[in-house]
This record gives sequence, structure tokens and C-alpha cells, in this order.
Amino acid sequence: MNKYHQILHKVLASGKNQTNKKGNIRYLLNEQLSLTPADLLDIFEGHGIARKKLRSELQLFMQGERNVEKYRDAGINWWDYCGSILVNSYPTYFEKLPPLIEKINREKRSSKNYVLFLGATNAESNQAPCLSLVQFQIDEGELVVSAYQRSSDANLGLPADIYHLYLMARQIDLPLKSITLFLGNVHIYQNNIEKTESLLEGNDNVKFELNT
Repeated sequence: MNKYHQILHKVLASGKNQTNKKGNIRYLLNEQLSLTPADLLDIFEGHGIARKKLRSELQLFMQGERNVEKYRDAGINWWDYCGSILVNSYPTYFEKLPPLIEKINREKRSSKNYVLFLGATNAESNQAPCLSLVQFQIDEGELVVSAYQRSSDANLGLPADIYHLYLMARQIDLPLKSITLFLGNVHIYQNNIEKTESLLEGNDNVKFELNT
């Protein structure tokens, strides 16, 4: 069982139940997921991820593209519920990533923490980023990526965020040592619990429902 599937199993086995505006969830607080390159390979080989769509999504984010139609043109329809424009969401913050990556590659200072902060407050939002902060550090010539997620849909959001972080790391000219996610609230929606159990039993064709 890869480390991502271990988190799914832990939520199912030990999670508490709660009702929120989007439905019923089973959740855990303050979990940590630390992944080496070998762990990432294990996850990507053993779990179906829409890699092409997620690459296109990150590229659009980094271009600052807020028009939902552009995402739909790339085959990405999970932002449709937000309306026509992504307001104060991922593109607002990820457009700061290219110059940050350029700065890291230019400086490569092990004494400096390079930080991408997502989700400024006191602003209109139709989808506040669940991924709140990404930090890049250099440890003995290797890249260490740390990320904080205030809220993580373990079925749909978490694997996408893992892959996005991996794609970010690949743009930095250093060998990757690890990616660690700190999950403030990691959860599985009630309507996806049986499908999660099926996934962990070896069914690779499970499709999860988006709760909005």
C-alpha cells in the first residue's frame, strides 16, 4: 500500500464524522504526508491521475488565467461550478510562481526559505485555495518542498496537489529530496467512502464524485 493509499485507509479506519455545507465527511486533523521520489513513483504508478489535465491546469494557473472557459478548452471541467471567472483563486497566486522558480534557480541559497503564499484574506473569492502555502528549501544540494493544506479532499484534491507539487519541483534545477504535505483537515466525503474502499481493494477504475 503506497503512502497515499495509507492516508486513505487511515481516514476510513480512524476518522471522525462531521457534517458541513457540502455534505457528510469522515476526517482527520493535522496529518503529515512525507514523500521521497521513490514514494512519488509508487503513487503515480499505482493510482490513476489525470496527468495531462493537471499539467495543463498548472500551466494555466502559472499564466494567471482566470477564465473558466480556458480550463474547459483544456478538458478541465471541475471549475465549472465557480462561474465564468476564478476570483481570487489559484491563478491569482500561482502567477507569482514562475518568477519565484527563476529566482531559486538563479540564487540556490541554502540559507534562504523560498515561499509561495496562496490565499490572501479580505478579498472576494469563489474558491479559496485549499493549498495555502508552498515552501522551497535547499538541503545539502537537494530540494525539499513543504506545503500546508488547510483542507484536503483525499479522493480528488490530494492526489492532484501531490502531482502539482511534483511538477513544480521538476522546474527547479536541483535533485528532489522530498515533498512533505501538512494536512490541516484531510477528509473523505460520505458519498465516496464505498468507492474509496473499492480503490483500496484494488479496483483501479473507481471514479469519485466532486462535492461543491
